[in-house]
Amino acid sequence: MSTQTDTPVRSPARIDFGHAVIRVRARRASVRFAARSVVTVAVLAAMAAVLALVALTLGDYPLTLTEVVLALTGQDAGMANLVVVEWRAPRALAAVVFGAALGVSGAIFQSLTRNPLASPDIIGFATGSFTGALVVIVIIGGSYVQVAGGALVGGILTAAAVYALSYKRGVQGFRFIIVGIAVSAMLASLNTWLMLRAELEVAMSAAVWNAGSLNGITWAQAGAGSVAVVVLMLLAVAQSPGLRQIELGDDAAKALGVSIEPVRLGLVITGVALTAAVTAAAGPISFIALAAPQIARRIARTPGVTLAPAAAMGALLLLAADVLAQHALPSSLPVGVVTVVIGGSYLVWLLVHEARRQL
Repeated sequence: MSTQTDTPVRSPARIDFGHAVIRVRARRASVRFAARSVVTVAVLAAMAAVLALVALTLGDYPLTLTEVVLALTGQDAGMANLVVVEWRAPRALAAVVFGAALGVSGAIFQSLTRNPLASPDIIGFATGSFTGALVVIVIIGGSYVQVAGGALVGGILTAAAVYALSYKRGVQGFRFIIVGIAVSAMLASLNTWLMLRAELEVAMSAAVWNAGSLNGITWAQAGAGSVAVVVLMLLAVAQSPGLRQIELGDDAAKALGVSIEPVRLGLVITGVALTAAVTAAAGPISFIALAAPQIARRIARTPGVTLAPAAAMGALLLLAADVLAQHALPSSLPVGVVTVVIGGSYLVWLLVHEARRQL
């Protein structure tokens, strides 16, 4: 007679050894990167590069990938070179660079507020940039540089107003978002009034620009915008250590010796400037800044949003949206229309997800 009992056999406990990291050492400095984040950025960048090459083949004058490569490398000086280099490449470059800028801008604000709903287009900074540009267009009728300056000033003034109105012994994330939404609603009303007061042709061109479009992007606009975005991204990278410490909470950051408000203000200015640079060239493009950091965070499985994966995801999202806007329907659409359709669905899912998590 057997005396053995059927006791369940427990599997050994799974030990979490943490995420794999890649360490880069240079003389006296050492920098560590999460391996999964590096792989995520590399894969997203490769996908964006392939999609950009495919985008260069599409259009009324279809080309093969071989013809595109020959045109880009200067081995074809004929019609393919004109179509690829002069007409299509500036638009593809602008989509990649501006998408990356919006992704980084969204990552900055979502990290500062520790809230996935915080993005420049939700809390009014993109609307403020549009107000500044609209004032220049309607009242001055300015050039591209003047419009860009107006967008930058409008965005910074809006950020200053939201920051001041939400400040009460420091800036709390939820209050910052609510004040931003209220300011955005007021600025949207002001924008409508300005367009109603403008002459018909000016109002129509401003309305088209308000939709957010990469149509007619030239090398001058793409080049100037790219230089501005690269400089601002380097500034964001330099500020990222302070951003990581503020993510821990104000008390923890103060304990680590961080001057909270100066660091936060500098990050807000950098994030607004990134949004304004895009708005000045292409108009307000919604939802890329909202969606890119959160999608990248889920793919990279990082505890918070990080700049590099958000930039790579933003570039891929805006480029894909622009390809759809150009070729999915018989007539092309402004890319802002496509991002609103896709991003609106994402926003609904995000709101439902956040509501269920808080129950």
